[in-house]
Amino acid sequence: MTKRFSSPRLVVSARLTNLAQAAFGAAIALNLWVNPSLAGDPFRNREPHQIGDQTEAAFKAIFQQGNYPAAQRYLEQALSKEPNEPLAYAMSASLAYGNKDWAKLDTYSQKTLETGQKLISSDPLRGNLYTAVGHFLKGAVIITREGTVNGVPQAFSRLRQVYEYLDKAEAISANDPELNLIKGYMDLLLAVNLPFASPDQAIGRLEQNAAPGYLVDRGIALAYRDLKRYPQALEYVNRAIKTTSDNPEIYYLKAQILKQLGQREKSQQMIQEAIANFDKALTKKSQLPGDLVKQIERERSSAVSLKNP
Repeated sequence: MTKRFSSPRLVVSARLTNLAQAAFGAAIALNLWVNPSLAGDPFRNREPHQIGDQTEAAFKAIFQQGNYPAAQRYLEQALSKEPNEPLAYAMSASLAYGNKDWAKLDTYSQKTLETGQKLISSDPLRGNLYTAVGHFLKGAVIITREGTVNGVPQAFSRLRQVYEYLDKAEAISANDPELNLIKGYMDLLLAVNLPFASPDQAIGRLEQNAAPGYLVDRGIALAYRDLKRYPQALEYVNRAIKTTSDNPEIYYLKAQILKQLGQREKSQQMIQEAIANFDKALTKKSQLPGDLVKQIERERSSAVSLKNP
């Protein structure tokens, strides 16, 4: 554990807020496989865990369809009918983060932690996993409220606890797909932003043991984008599109990759293709958060400015 945190605290802690949303995406991933006799486990096709129909419907709305209003409606039902499922609270925390509702982020992060801790006795793997997620989200709350400088000591302590509980979950089932998806996303994002970590090792974790496959592809595409390895990023985002073609966020990611690649290679064709993908994402802007829509529109305008007169 000591080696993992040998970098300066400021660098690690400053990344917590960004990590919270992206890495948490892994925690609420969707798999298209559904066992009709035991609905609710989107990660495993063997020895499934009971999660809950409303929780499952919520992450289908987010990660298959990119439909946030529908997800919010399902989550309201999940919190009422499935109150012992930490995934429902973690998803709610993620939406609160996206909406910049810091009070709800704090509330749902705490509930994620509490329900994760309670789950340890009946489901040690997922209990430890979501206890880790809860600590992760609490770290994001600290950074949001206190700022990077003032929040560093507390946030750094939370990050240690995240990996403490992830290690406990890994000791129970090292090859579990849900565990490897969440931990893989976290490790990838740290590897992209910190010099001592290996992105190739994190990518290997995702490819070998994580599920569902389309979110593995999406996570690796994000990592390659941030590493400026755009051809590889394009390969993986295209793989994700094959299984989540209705999700506007996937086309937004592809547009970002094409824009950067087009700039580097001075390719007007790629810039035009990037604009087309921005437009495709915006055809479903009514189901995306308002701030995200504004960001897509800004990036589209930037791409348009790169076109030759």
